[in-house]
Amino acid sequence: MSRFTVTFDPVGQLPTRRECLRIGVPALFSAGYAHGREKSFTDHHAGFGRAKSVLIVFTSGGQSQLDTWDPKPNAPEEIRGAFRTIPTALPGMRVCEHLPRLATLANRYTVLRSMTHDDLDHGSACYLALTGQFHPRKSSNPSPRPTDFPTLGAVLKRYRPFKHFPHTAVHVNGPLLTPKEAGPGQDGGFLGRAYEPAELGNVTEADRLLESLDLPADVSVDRLNRRRDLLGRLDPAVSADPLSQQAFELVNAPHVRSALDLERESNRVRDRYGRHRSGQACLMARRLVEAGVPWLTVFFNHGIRGQDDHPETTDEYGWDTHNDIFDAMQKHLLPRLDHSVSALLEDLHQRGLLQTTLVVIMGEFGRAPLVAIEKSFAGQGSPGRKHWAACYSVVLAGAGVSPGALFGSSDRHAAYPQSEPTTPGDLAATMFHALGIPADAHYTDVNNRPYRATTGTPVTKLFR
Repeated sequence: MSRFTVTFDPVGQLPTRRECLRIGVPALFSAGYAHGREKSFTDHHAGFGRAKSVLIVFTSGGQSQLDTWDPKPNAPEEIRGAFRTIPTALPGMRVCEHLPRLATLANRYTVLRSMTHDDLDHGSACYLALTGQFHPRKSSNPSPRPTDFPTLGAVLKRYRPFKHFPHTAVHVNGPLLTPKEAGPGQDGGFLGRAYEPAELGNVTEADRLLESLDLPADVSVDRLNRRRDLLGRLDPAVSADPLSQQAFELVNAPHVRSALDLERESNRVRDRYGRHRSGQACLMARRLVEAGVPWLTVFFNHGIRGQDDHPETTDEYGWDTHNDIFDAMQKHLLPRLDHSVSALLEDLHQRGLLQTTLVVIMGEFGRAPLVAIEKSFAGQGSPGRKHWAACYSVVLAGAGVSPGALFGSSDRHAAYPQSEPTTPGDLAATMFHALGIPADAHYTDVNNRPYRATTGTPVTKLFR
């Protein structure tokens, strides 16, 4: 069932005099930017502030770089795998044969082929990708904790809350299961529930979502507002609760209901995206970009690997392809990625939204260069690739990113970066950079302790 978590952003507090002395003037100016102070010098760098929105398409489970964006057609068969490659709109660039639509759009995006880190399990690696921070239990599948770092959308809400929509950040088609339960890195962490992104589950069940915003038949908007005023007089503490405040705002916002109503789209558009969870999630994200939401994360696959329990249901497939890589990718994963993401890029471009929307297609890591025969949970053996974080690929488009380019390179087996190694922290800093947030920006927790918004360095060479 779809869920829409209602939150509200309280007014951030300025650092105390003692805190200012402790964190120093540069950090103070960075934190103060959220309160209208001077911007950092970095606003003159390429791509700074070009984006109004960041839209992440998260391919959870570990998408194979060799079988998508960084094929090695001249490598031995046990490295290159079973797929052939095809040329793209970018001369000299080839991609997997099962991405024909995305191949024709290669002149609109950049492929970053040198992502790298050393976390080798899904839960903690997804946490790294979604927060920009390593989990204390590296290479594990931990449960969420209230002491976790906040997801990047929550950091954005703390640093620069959006004023024209009830939510600064929205997660679509979540929560992400790593592997059976919702993993860490998707919520407000130590910032608390008031900073959690709104969570839309399966948007093909959008009727339930819209029904949850309806007022009872005997309650008009005026009556609802009178009830709110009465509650404020009877119990100011409850009335001031951030979740309660945003609940009132949500049902009073017609533009929210409009943005969430996929029925407003034509059948042709809905079919172009694909009438399934992944496709309709991408379409919902486009609608929310139009509504002005600054941070959107589409979990293209809501689980890292659901095919063991539901082998006939493509909606359940994830990119954790240990023992079924070529069959799963050819029949289930690649056709949907090609269909829906190409629709998203074309749609954003045609509507003039790609100029101000940074689209990032990413996952938590890649797959091992060597194809191995692994047994499934049912005991059957077939080709697959193990987890591999030392080198993988990410695709970026829009908001000033150089169109039709390759950035960074891997070695002859796509095993290690050969140039421009880029970490998840660097990627997080790049996304914030596109939104106009300086690399040295800080935010404070509820106890006014300062934290770096991101730990990496923006890759400004990705931009024109």
